[in-house]
Amino acid sequence: MKVLVAGANGHTGRLVIRYLKEKGHEPLALIRDEKQADALKELGAAPVIGDLEKDVTDAVKQAEAVIFAAGSGSKTGADKTIAVDQEGAKRLVDTAKKENIQHFVMLSSYNADDPHQGKGQGSMEIYYEAKRKADEHLKQSGLSYTIVRPGALLHEEKTGKIEAAAHIPDDRDIEISREDVATVLVESLTESNVKNKAFDLIKGDTPVEEALRNL
Repeated sequence: MKVLVAGANGHTGRLVIRYLKEKGHEPLALIRDEKQADALKELGAAPVIGDLEKDVTDAVKQAEAVIFAAGSGSKTGADKTIAVDQEGAKRLVDTAKKENIQHFVMLSSYNADDPHQGKGQGSMEIYYEAKRKADEHLKQSGLSYTIVRPGALLHEEKTGKIEAAAHIPDDRDIEISREDVATVLVESLTESNVKNKAFDLIKGDTPVEEALRNL
């Protein structure tokens, strides 16, 4: 399957590309800067130039599925969070709908399903709200989708074991490795049980494929 990865040059995006290749998919790396192309080619992806803040039709036309793993980053302001995490995601959803994309996997965030989370926390409130609006837009789009809401992302090796549920209480240890998140994103392309579902994701004791089948 040809899979367009938005945010391909990010930490998680690069891991997504690796696991797509391992699963026999053809990753298309959506990038704004041509200088990133060579590094992504080395990972096995075909670079596609496009900007989430502009028209991305040409990029989407080449794909059969989409994984949105983009983000404005922690060092940017509210304007970029809204432009990329919210409006960029919505623009990509709309384009995917027009181009009859088979499945759209959204990398969201723990707490994005709770509009009260982050209240009074400045940038986090804006971030959660942006993610929530993007998720809702995807749900209402008519596309086949999966929304993955991981907890705090760690730069650790994958364990291959997770806990996934419609809602995981915040009194739990909500950390998870980026590698495990990337694995879940890729598995969500083909696991029928997570079609049109949204779920929280943290480290756990259940193998990824089993956890997704049991959602």
